[in-house]
Amino acid sequence: MILGLNQEFLNEIEAVSGYPLSMERLSSKGEKLGSIDIEPINMIMGYPSLSILRKDFQRILISKLNALGISVKYGHTVSELETDENNKVRVHFTNGVNVTADVIVGADGRMQSLARSYVNGENKPVYQGFINWIGVFESDTKVFNDIFVKDYWGVGERFGIVPVTQNKAYSAGGVASKSIKGRMPEKYKEELQSVFSNWPDIVRKVITETPVKNINKIYVHDHNPIEKWHKNNLIVIGDASHAPLPTSGQGACQALEDAWFLAEYLSGYGANIGKAFSQFTELRYEKTKEIIFAGRNLASTLFNRDVEFCRVRDENTKQTDYFTVAVSMAKFWGQNMQLNS
Repeated sequence: MILGLNQEFLNEIEAVSGYPLSMERLSSKGEKLGSIDIEPINMIMGYPSLSILRKDFQRILISKLNALGISVKYGHTVSELETDENNKVRVHFTNGVNVTADVIVGADGRMQSLARSYVNGENKPVYQGFINWIGVFESDTKVFNDIFVKDYWGVGERFGIVPVTQNKAYSAGGVASKSIKGRMPEKYKEELQSVFSNWPDIVRKVITETPVKNINKIYVHDHNPIEKWHKNNLIVIGDASHAPLPTSGQGACQALEDAWFLAEYLSGYGANIGKAFSQFTELRYEKTKEIIFAGRNLASTLFNRDVEFCRVRDENTKQTDYFTVAVSMAKFWGQNMQLNS
């Protein structure tokens, strides 16, 4: 029954997803820097790589929760977490509701995580010196002949396009910025057009034809790794415990892995929540720490403002053995996972 549900879930995901064939790196002038073939990754991991918009993924997840009779309460903003007389966490919401539970999972993001503060004593995101404008592009006509991920590199600037279908894509434009300034959503498209005005046609087309309501601007932060992820009956997962930069491409992926493994450990250890939490953290810590540092390392090269540094970076990228890169990626991503079965 569970296998059937999983297959049904996968079928629904596949129905609204793209099958990317490669990840291409190009310069801001459109010069090819190299390409990662995705098929070796799929073969090693035993599953296809899919590109999906977050709104579609969330809609399918919520439909599965509804089918399982699981209630999702909206309009509940956490105001405080406190330890009660039984060393359990009491959650206070701004609407006046208070709750306790056997297990509290803190998945409240990277920027203002009360759960991380409760466990770690503080929650101080680290600004990494660049901005991302993220957007969802949809066209009435065919735009992408092939489902290839395009990653354009400039000097202190980057633009990525992830097609989902031949007329739909996710995009992210990044630029180095030493300071955090204001946000004016009505100006986001103009800001993007200003930065990427001389980039390849497809970049300018995606920007021009993405409605401003579909664009968001993020001053990108991550977190230094922490070894402690739990306190009493509360555990942090996802960005609340390990928030990598988007240059890692692993934020949502690792959050999903967290959910999977946490469920496995809670099921395996029954009432021994402390043991489940400890084993879960031990399993997940090293992998997520490496992903944080890998994201920072790539960001330091992508958003470097030195022209000569970027020229050498691009030349070195052309010499990369991308098959070896693909194999290494698959083996790293597959750590501790039950794959290829």
